[in-house]
Amino acid sequence: MEFKRTPEERFAELADYAFSPNYLQVSDTEGGQLRIHYLDEGPPDGDVVLLIHGQPAWSYLYRHMIPLLVARGFRVLAPDLVGFGRSDKPTRMQDYTYARHITWMSEWLTALDLKGITVFFQDWGSLIGLRLVTAYPERFARVVLANGGLPAGTIPAQHADALKQAYETLPVVPAKELNARFRDRSGIPGFLYWRKFCAASPDLEIGSLMAAVSARPLSAAEIAAYSAPFPDQSYMAGARQFPSLVPVFHDEPEVEENKAAWEVLRRFDKPFMLAFADSDPVTAGGDKKFIAEVPGCEGVAHRTIKDAGHFLQQDQPGQCVQAILDICGRA
Repeated sequence: MEFKRTPEERFAELADYAFSPNYLQVSDTEGGQLRIHYLDEGPPDGDVVLLIHGQPAWSYLYRHMIPLLVARGFRVLAPDLVGFGRSDKPTRMQDYTYARHITWMSEWLTALDLKGITVFFQDWGSLIGLRLVTAYPERFARVVLANGGLPAGTIPAQHADALKQAYETLPVVPAKELNARFRDRSGIPGFLYWRKFCAASPDLEIGSLMAAVSARPLSAAEIAAYSAPFPDQSYMAGARQFPSLVPVFHDEPEVEENKAAWEVLRRFDKPFMLAFADSDPVTAGGDKKFIAEVPGCEGVAHRTIKDAGHFLQQDQPGQCVQAILDICGRA
């Protein structure tokens, strides 16, 4: 599998990101290897907190949460998914599949032999992370799900053909219009605009995109840090492909696998917290299904993260850390 590796100098002196890199090789599933980058901060014998980012972010998203957790004695790990951050980036969009992301991160998780994990994930971090939880429930002690989910063909089959046809002629809207498209529930689902934007926008610029969807203004240095992993468009196949891998239609890959994972979640009785933002148009209301169906949600102090959007980790890192402390009994 052909891949690109972002030059190390791109990550020099990033704002609020004074962490040491760690790397682990995994199979690319085609006879070669890919290098996964991850942060590993705090005492080696501390209780493990795993932070998994979504798309199009990377572990930089957790820059303000990590020091707060380390200060409380946790060992904090934050990987960069393949295609993002300091991890290797296969160059073809078709190299990225949902199943491969599960395989890559499963190998990373088991190679490090992590146990007793408290996991916090959001966006694509939850689509991958929840599959890890259900595949290796013995390794996880607690779950905090923030602005995420585990879709398994959420668009009704009777609407699928019409929406797929509409998608083909859907315009590529400006990044600044994406939030409004998500909030408009009257027509074509906003997620399909997001899928088209990432796949077809002629000049995808990750830093500017993160600024456009952030609930708080990002500094020029922060915008540059989000763009750092992507020197040019040839590094962005993963960022472009990710939305197309979300199984929202009933006949898309991994629908059945996610349905099977849901069956495991319906038996999962370890503490499971929902911490959704008050201003995220992407996942609003998605917490209700988990609270209703996952036994581990019972008796847990679920919460709304105030004054936060989709990327609540950078909007309100303190509230996110407090959610982790609360579920760990460290309040």
